[in-house]
Amino acid sequence: MSHEVVEKNVGLLAVLIFLVVSIGGLVEIVPLFFVKSTTEPVEGLEPYSPLRLEGRDIYVREGCYVCHSQMIRPFRAETERYGHYSVAGEFVYDHPFQWGSKRTGPDLARVGGRYSDEWHRVHLINPRDVVPESVMPGYPWLAENKLDPGLIQKKMRVMNTLIAATCNGCRTYTEEEIANAPKQLEGKTELDALIAYLQGLGTAIKTRR
Repeated sequence: MSHEVVEKNVGLLAVLIFLVVSIGGLVEIVPLFFVKSTTEPVEGLEPYSPLRLEGRDIYVREGCYVCHSQMIRPFRAETERYGHYSVAGEFVYDHPFQWGSKRTGPDLARVGGRYSDEWHRVHLINPRDVVPESVMPGYPWLAENKLDPGLIQKKMRVMNTLIAATCNGCRTYTEEEIANAPKQLEGKTELDALIAYLQGLGTAIKTRR
C-alpha cells in the first residue's frame, strides 16, 4: 500500500493512525501492570489517616491541583529543588491521583515536613504573610469550618474497595480503624485536615532513603 493511497483516503488514514496509537499504548502501558514497583507501595507508605483523608478531599474540593503538581520528574533541576523524583509506588493509595499538570505554584510532592504546621496555617489563611510575592488566594474559611465526622467511615470503606481493586500488596483499613475514625476528627477544622494532608506528602521516600 503506497503513501499516496493512504493520504488520499481519509477514512483509511484515520483507521491506521488509531491502530498505530493503540498498539503503541498497549506496548507502553500493559507491562506496567505486571511490574511490582508500579503496583506495590514503597516501604513505609500507609493509607491516609482519617484526618489526612479529609484533608485530601479538601485539597481536591478547593482545586489546589490546578496550580500545584505532585510529580517530580527525574531531571536534575527538579530533584535539586524538590528532592527525590517521584516513583509509582508512592501513589498506590491515591484515588484520584493528584499529579496535576501545571505549576503556577511549586510542586508539593515532597512538601511534607519542609515547613512547620504554623507556617502552613499562616500561609493558607493569607499567603502573602509569609511569601509577599505569592499570587495564591487565601483560604481563611478553612480555619472556621469544622469537619463533619459523619461521612469518614463511608469514605474509608470506599477507599478499601478502590485499594483492593488496584493494589494487591496494599494494606486496607481495619474495622477497628474505621470504627475509631470519627473520634479522630472531633473538634478538628478543615484547615487542620489540609495541613495534615500536606505534612504527609512525600515522607515515605524520605523515610526509606
